[in-house]
Amino acid sequence: MAPLKFCANISWLFTELPDFSRRMSAAAQAGFQAVEAAWLYDTEPPELRRAARAAGVEVVLINTPPGDVEAGDLGLGAVPGRESEFRQGLEMAVKYANSLDCKRIHLMAGRVPVGADRTAVAKEMEAVFVQNLSYAADVLSKEGIIGLIEPINTRITDPRYFLDSPHQAAGILEKVGKPNIKLQMDIFHWQIMDGNLTQNIHKYFPMIGHIQIAQVPGRNEPDSAGELNYSYLFNTLENLNYQGYIGCEYKPQGSTQQGLGWIKDYWTHKPGHKS
Repeated sequence: MAPLKFCANISWLFTELPDFSRRMSAAAQAGFQAVEAAWLYDTEPPELRRAARAAGVEVVLINTPPGDVEAGDLGLGAVPGRESEFRQGLEMAVKYANSLDCKRIHLMAGRVPVGADRTAVAKEMEAVFVQNLSYAADVLSKEGIIGLIEPINTRITDPRYFLDSPHQAAGILEKVGKPNIKLQMDIFHWQIMDGNLTQNIHKYFPMIGHIQIAQVPGRNEPDSAGELNYSYLFNTLENLNYQGYIGCEYKPQGSTQQGLGWIKDYWTHKPGHKS
């Protein structure tokens, strides 16, 4: 079994440092060979590219722009009437991804509009999402990039997020039917919404293009106190021969460095790891 590959999410880790460039360097010094980030759009692509090269890290995932955060946006992929803005955001994400040689973009679904009933707008939002994902698939296929959709839990993290379960996401992916649009499994969200992780991982494994991790319910280090047994989950993914990256998207309880004991233990016991 090949060891799992981990990447540091520098929107969550190494935030002791003020900018992404220095976080990339810190991630490399900690042993990571790859990083991911949510939104890098406050920094120009050439600067990020130089920083990644200087640190010797691969950038493996970025998100599409969130939209108007102050107005409550968190992605636009499934939001009716915002299709042109979604396409503009996708264009920007592709520009950044190409500059960084990044081969995965999380296509954020967005939130149910304020005042709308989720059940009443579900069909319309799904139709918009399928249409936007089909458009994105064609754009991304020309660039050799994988698009990802990620269910985000609506019980703790974001009550209005449209895409909130692996089952909903799988149904949408089947309707899109494009091989370069895949499922992003954040185990934190999946546990909160549905549990049944072993069965869900096996069931949806062929669709999975990226994974993220954090403990439940605190969203801290994987080895912090909580509901999830990550030794078992890592072993499950190894047995399935998972070849993609696992993003460390969690809130360190103290400093980032102090909380990396779990991954240093993994690397120590898995010779030949590629973080």
